[in-house]
Amino acid sequence: MSAAPATTAAGPRSILITGCSSGIGANAALALKARGWRVFASCRQEEDCQRLRAEGFESPRLDYTDAASIDAALAEVLAATGGRLDALFNNGAFALPGAVEDLPTDGLRSIFETNVFGWHELTRHVIPVMRQQGHGHIVNCSSVLGLVGVKWRGAYSATKFAIEGLSEVLRIEMAPANIHVSLIEPGPVASRLRQNAVPHFERWIDWKTSPRTTEYQAVLHRLYGPSRADRWELPPSAVTERLVQILESPRPAARYYVTAPAHAVGIMRRLLPSRAMDWVLRRA
Repeated sequence: MSAAPATTAAGPRSILITGCSSGIGANAALALKARGWRVFASCRQEEDCQRLRAEGFESPRLDYTDAASIDAALAEVLAATGGRLDALFNNGAFALPGAVEDLPTDGLRSIFETNVFGWHELTRHVIPVMRQQGHGHIVNCSSVLGLVGVKWRGAYSATKFAIEGLSEVLRIEMAPANIHVSLIEPGPVASRLRQNAVPHFERWIDWKTSPRTTEYQAVLHRLYGPSRADRWELPPSAVTERLVQILESPRPAARYYVTAPAHAVGIMRRLLPSRAMDWVLRRA
């Protein structure tokens, strides 16, 4: 399989990446820029965009919960490229830990606004551009939690299950237009997801009045205690490797696992009955 070049007759191939302030997005932006791509490394906060601009990136501000910022960011990208965009990497997201019974509906709504509805809105705006140019890659960063649900992660898992479903259908619908849709499904990857979850947890989860108050001690220790790497944790570059593989393939696969747990879960989901899978996940 031959790799697609990063530079074409029309100039460097271009990609819009969301959530580039740190972690997966930041690593992907650096790596693709080094490979010759024209990278638009977007962030939700203007101060993060300013930092990336100082580092030599084109960095439009894009907040998935702000429709005007989505419109403005894409307009900025298209103005710079002459109306082209070769790839979109939906990556920006946050977590909201807590038991499902303690999760207010408004809290669930808030995480869907960013992790699902914002992705959907941006993607819908990008598709006409890719249709007109006759090609494109849309890559959605899902999670092992889009394959299985794990205790305390119901809200995040629900958004990733939703992304899985939307991506499955979009892949089928976009195939005739030569627009490839792929999912990356990481397991534990070094990032600031846990730290960034704290304000959302504090806003929405009233753990002190929960019937699970004692159980929440483990959640609190994980959120506020010293950061410790998961034994299966990989660096963000492991996700970037999969992203590059997708972008440089003329026929990318539907999904790409990252980390041993993601591969294991993919196998177990196909082989184990639900009760056996539940038994495994209760001990995760």
